[in-house]
Amino acid sequence: MKNLTTPEAKIVISVDWTDRWQVYTRLQELNMSCACGMNQPLTVEISNVTAAIQLWSVVQQFTASRYQLIQTLEHCWYL
Repeated sequence: MKNLTTPEAKIVISVDWTDRWQVYTRLQELNMSCACGMNQPLTVEISNVTAAIQLWSVVQQFTASRYQLIQTLEHCWYL
């Protein structure tokens, strides 16, 4: 039974078609509810803040440049 006080949102993710399957697979490994049909956009259900952060992190792995990833890591390290 779902918690009725926690809203869920279905998000459509715009990811390059060459990265879409890898993003989908990683989200599945994290037990996130998502769907990726052939020639369809990737959709992900977000039910809490942790899921939103995980989604952001996974998408960053495939869309951010190496420089951006290093800058983010260094910023987190210094905090």
